[in-house]
Amino acid sequence: MSNAAAERQARDDTVAAVRKLDALGMNRGSTGNLSLRWPAQGQDGMLITPTGMGADDLRPQDLVWVGDDDSVVGDWQPSSEWHFHQAIYRTRPELHAVVHTHSIHATALACLERPLPAFHYMVAVAGGDDVPLVPYHTFGTEALSHAVAQAMRARDACLLAHHGLVAAGATLGQAMKVMQEVESLCEVYLEALAVAEPALLSAQDMAVVITRFRSYGRAARP
Repeated sequence: MSNAAAERQARDDTVAAVRKLDALGMNRGSTGNLSLRWPAQGQDGMLITPTGMGADDLRPQDLVWVGDDDSVVGDWQPSSEWHFHQAIYRTRPELHAVVHTHSIHATALACLERPLPAFHYMVAVAGGDDVPLVPYHTFGTEALSHAVAQAMRARDACLLAHHGLVAAGATLGQAMKVMQEVESLCEVYLEALAVAEPALLSAQDMAVVITRFRSYGRAARP
């Protein structure tokens, strides 16, 4: 596949993912954003959704390319959160997609200023024994960018206090999977909290799960 064809496919896949988020109710209107690592112009960079544009209006050509040197190519301004997308890619070279949503349950938990602890073994889908909470910072600021990068050094997801959820993956599909799983876990956790504070799995229990997750679903049939 040529570079041009590969980019067209990447843009199509990104727009499809944005529309899926909208259809699932994970984002509404122009909330949230999504990016895909995409080297171009002789440097690392990313394709990212433009600011203030909803899923219904978004077209593949509307995605904006932002270079590692902060250069911008496109007809629109990139999402106001492009700084933390860039910070994640710089911190985690193995990650190639970042999804940010204002999904209801993750955002509700973030507004309570609570991380997602190891109440369920599937919390390990984010790469550790919790989904950490990033303290509140104004959207689009370097302070938020730095805080998100720090939280994502050893995790594939984090909650943003009074804001929402960030998830990442080696592929766009993996980032979407992590995001949806964390949102679902936040829903269950909030339901449990309505009855009592859930018991937590031990660090040893979670370490076993994390180790098993490294190969889970990756082995081909003999």
